[in-house]
Amino acid sequence: MQVIENPKRASWSEILKRPTQTINDIEGVVNEIFQDVEKNGDSAIQHYTQRFDGVFIQNNLVSVEEIEAASNSVSKQLKDAIKQAKQNIEIFHAAQKTAKVEIETTIGVQCWQEKRPIEHVGLYIPGGTAPLFSTVLMLAVPAKLAGCKEIVLCSPPNKSGKVAPEILYTASLCGVTKIFKVGGIQAIAALTFGTDSIPQVYKIFGPGNQFVTVAKQLATKYGVAIDMPAGPSELLVVADGLANASYIASDLLSQAEHGTDSQVILVSTSKHLIFDVSKELEKQLEFLPRKAIAKKAIANSKLIYIENDELALKLINTYGPEHFIICTSNEGFYINGITNAGSVFIGNYTPESAGDYASGTNHTLPTNGFSKAYSGVNLDSFLKSMTFQKITKEGILNIGKTIELMAEAEGLQAHKNAVTIRLKDL
Repeated sequence: MQVIENPKRASWSEILKRPTQTINDIEGVVNEIFQDVEKNGDSAIQHYTQRFDGVFIQNNLVSVEEIEAASNSVSKQLKDAIKQAKQNIEIFHAAQKTAKVEIETTIGVQCWQEKRPIEHVGLYIPGGTAPLFSTVLMLAVPAKLAGCKEIVLCSPPNKSGKVAPEILYTASLCGVTKIFKVGGIQAIAALTFGTDSIPQVYKIFGPGNQFVTVAKQLATKYGVAIDMPAGPSELLVVADGLANASYIASDLLSQAEHGTDSQVILVSTSKHLIFDVSKELEKQLEFLPRKAIAKKAIANSKLIYIENDELALKLINTYGPEHFIICTSNEGFYINGITNAGSVFIGNYTPESAGDYASGTNHTLPTNGFSKAYSGVNLDSFLKSMTFQKITKEGILNIGKTIELMAEAEGLQAHKNAVTIRLKDL
């Protein structure tokens, strides 16, 4: 990892640049596949599945028999772990339910807000080098709690034309409606347009590589909502001289092993800690099964020395990390001061992997600096807030003149007339 000491603010944007391709590098490919899927539906899906996943699949829908076989192949120990994680995620997301908001703004004018589920949602679950069955929990659990009518899941098949059994078991456990063996750009396109076999949805959820991220953004041009731009994973740790170097190294590597385009950063007020963490990284990296992937990600990453907490916090908020770990004796300063982060982990015994799996918070989070404007997935992500109002005779008398004056000032006579005609009857 590159070590940087007291970088000048003018250089921050260059130092904190993500190791991602620009949208221009990817958008042409995504557009081409979208147009093909829109025009040719399932036959286009078959073509791209064979091209990118190396397998021809006649029927993309996962059968009941396949789900049962997958369930039988998952060990009892892992099933128990998945169930415990599911319970914690359910507890945290169920607590996010809010009551109907109702108020009389003026005598005779009643306004209220209610939340209704998004009827049709699509969940994208990456496969590839690490089938993320934990993401099924993070998306399907709140979707089910919200009351979504149809929950469609897409995940890429392996070379045998199968979806990872852990993904199928977890999807079945969480009440997913339909599961399809489709990945990548073509999966997002299928959920956007719908095909003869794959239903069109109203909103698409889930992380993915840079191609999936751009595909999701393109889906919004066709009237389909997305959770957020969620691309390659990233982690920033802030630590002082009292932090545990081995813990920090393990956290950095836990994100680095996600993919070669992941990025991890340590910001520290201690040069000694940076040295110790660097040594720990080298030591722990040697024992990782995904060493080659983590090593490439580490090459994109930084160890940054900053002389004080105030400047460190400004740099961190400028970066806007997906995951943010606080390991300092002055943790309150960072907890109160952080404004741009997807999810925050506090103290020596709160590894980021706890949030990835089982603490209860959601791990589908904004990356690439989008935490400055986007929230991570939560229960409200699967709900729409609808407002209602009912006005009595007394109410229209109370606000009628105000509406007339404002409508007339804007030159919208029909708006004014809609009130005037009622006032005349009263």
